[in-house]
Amino acid sequence: MYHHCMANKGDKNNPMHDRASLTQFAWLSVGAALATIVLKTAAYLVTGSVGLLSDAIESLVNLAGALMALTMLTIAARPADHDHVYGHSKAEYFSSVTEGALIFGAALAIIAAAVQKLFQPRPLEQLGVGLAISVTAASLNFLVARILLNAGRQRHSITLEADAHHLMTDVWTSIGVLVGVALAGITGWALLDPIVAILVALNILWTGFQLIRRSVMGLMDAALPESEQKLIQEVMAKYQERGVDFHALRTRQAAARRFISVHVLVPGDTTVHDAHHIVEDFEDDIRSSLGGAVTVFTHLEPAEDELSMADIHLDR
Repeated sequence: MYHHCMANKGDKNNPMHDRASLTQFAWLSVGAALATIVLKTAAYLVTGSVGLLSDAIESLVNLAGALMALTMLTIAARPADHDHVYGHSKAEYFSSVTEGALIFGAALAIIAAAVQKLFQPRPLEQLGVGLAISVTAASLNFLVARILLNAGRQRHSITLEADAHHLMTDVWTSIGVLVGVALAGITGWALLDPIVAILVALNILWTGFQLIRRSVMGLMDAALPESEQKLIQEVMAKYQERGVDFHALRTRQAAARRFISVHVLVPGDTTVHDAHHIVEDFEDDIRSSLGGAVTVFTHLEPAEDELSMADIHLDR
């Protein structure tokens, strides 16, 4: 039996796989978090709004998440070594898990402050100035979130995507808080402020759950998404028309890199030379179809041999 493994050709020359360059986006996130903390804290001090306080607390989580992202992206960029022969890309998952946990803590702190304000409401002050400051902070977060999201999708970085989605949640949170504070100022009903803050906290909890769930799925080596599985099946179908068959397909993803392993069954009278070219072409087609960083493992077997069917289900 013949085993073959092939990673992306030209990985070192492909800017998509230059993981070290992703840290510049993490630094951008750190800078944005520091700026919004200052702005939102000023808005809270000016108005006394617990809703704006909740917004400021979430920015502290943004800072912690950005610092964690910076650390994990630095580790993930390290090349494979003797103890980590598949590289360090899974380090990115630790960033989003940590960020999810921090989000939970921030949400609980917001709820505690809001509940206290429910029983001890006080009128809001200088709403115009406070809201203007908060709008500035939200606009900054929106701009940085779009930059991080585009970079994360283009470079297949779950860390940057998680940070971007968190910042976008912060933007929507800010909009909700602004609406609550404005309504409280217009109606004079101060309870609207803490009520909106509690709703904001519940939304933050949901974001934290989603981030942790996605990271755990990656750490547990979940299969590639259905859309990518379909692309693999389409490539296989082209070879099946030529008399080549497949079984024991397994897929997983480690942050930016996808891993595919499959057994390739060729007619028994195929020469080793021709069979080798078949798997080479198949691997190239898989990488071209999926794009990004892909490692393909193929195991070549003669289709007519009974032993080729013995491992069709592997150890599942």
